[in-house]
Amino acid sequence: MGKNAKARGSLKQQMIEERKELGIVQAVAKNIRMSPRKVRHVIDLIRGKSYEEALAVLQFTPNIAAEPIIKVLKSAAANADHNLSLDIEGLIVLECFVDCGFTFKRMHPTTMGRARIVRRRSSHITIKLATKATKPRATRIGGTV
Repeated sequence: MGKNAKARGSLKQQMIEERKELGIVQAVAKNIRMSPRKVRHVIDLIRGKSYEEALAVLQFTPNIAAEPIIKVLKSAAANADHNLSLDIEGLIVLECFVDCGFTFKRMHPTTMGRARIVRRRSSHITIKLATKATKPRATRIGGTV
């Protein structure tokens, strides 16, 4: 293992320790075979809500993207219960976002011997839960804190 890999490992460990101190837990689902744009429509419904309210909203959302989001939300709650011994009823959705995963590229024949690229997109879903007393860190916007 090189020195850069060691430095990355220690930075990752620092981030984990910092989240534990603040009482923030997260769960990530990678390579979900749905377009990020479609998943973002559903994940916008639960941002900032309590855990129970977010779970209720997702269970009654008639969208196929709600299913993997429910799994990630329940996983984050299980992490809070198991790793930090937090009360599940007191959790809120602090942060949730969807990133692009890999894209399968397929060829589809069209007229006059041409081909069209069909993109099969995937998503990475991340949900962070925290207690109601926890405030999010200040982020840089436009170069100022």
